[in-house]
Amino acid sequence: MSSYSRIGVVTGANKGIGLAIVRQLALQYPKSPLNTGPFLIYLTARDQGRGEAALRSLEQDAQLKKAKALKADGGLAEIKFHAFDVTDSASVERLAKHLKEKHDEGIDFVINNAGIAMNGFDADVVKTTLHCNYYNTLSATRTFLPLLKPTGRIVNVASTAGSLSKYSPAIRERFLAAKSEADITSIMQEFQESVTAGKEKEAGFPSAAYAVSKAGLIGGTRAIATELQEKGSGVLVDSCCPGYVNTDMTKGNGTKTPDAGASTPVYLALHELGSKSGAFYRDEKEIEWQHL
Repeated sequence: MSSYSRIGVVTGANKGIGLAIVRQLALQYPKSPLNTGPFLIYLTARDQGRGEAALRSLEQDAQLKKAKALKADGGLAEIKFHAFDVTDSASVERLAKHLKEKHDEGIDFVINNAGIAMNGFDADVVKTTLHCNYYNTLSATRTFLPLLKPTGRIVNVASTAGSLSKYSPAIRERFLAAKSEADITSIMQEFQESVTAGKEKEAGFPSAAYAVSKAGLIGGTRAIATELQEKGSGVLVDSCCPGYVNTDMTKGNGTKTPDAGASTPVYLALHELGSKSGAFYRDEKEIEWQHL
């Protein structure tokens, strides 16, 4: 039994939106419905050096110091680093093993923020992007599910780029009618095969690896949520868009600050408790996928 009342995990958290999510979790937790005592946040990143540097930056963060949010300053939140690479199954399992051993009472939420956006478009870019943003993120989601408390939550950071507006009517209908993760995976496989053949446009797909990967993540998240509901689980699994945030991923062109981008993921983790599972959120509001 750990000494923490609440435990959260944020992946891909050494910079950008992920780092801002950790900061905002610590700042907002005291006034949130989730507050029942001491709060542990795991800041995870692939690179240990960068992750530990991010942790040090938060320990000296002016906002956190002023709010006395961290345990060292008399607050409720404590932040710890743990290595995590969503594309490395052994790394995912190591984090899961650590969480199970240290927190056998369960964890409260995981925010899956880790992801990539690559330059260019070809079969290799598509394969790498899908494996990180779709296959590995959903695999990590399933690994984390047994570790959650009965009313725990997973928030998958997707994107409005996952809009269905750029697909053929037939592909769009397949996304919306999907009943299982396997149904979404079959669409991802078809996309990858059509790109390899140089015929993705004819097959009804946009020539955009990141966008398709995020459409897959939204669809896969919905499918997992449906599966859990059918089993009577109280765990919620949702996806969200942080917005067009000024980070390395947008090459500094984003119009929102990282803290503004953190708003919706943090809202789902701390504030919007007991909402509908399988939903997609943007600007702290649920948006129907077909209306993106």
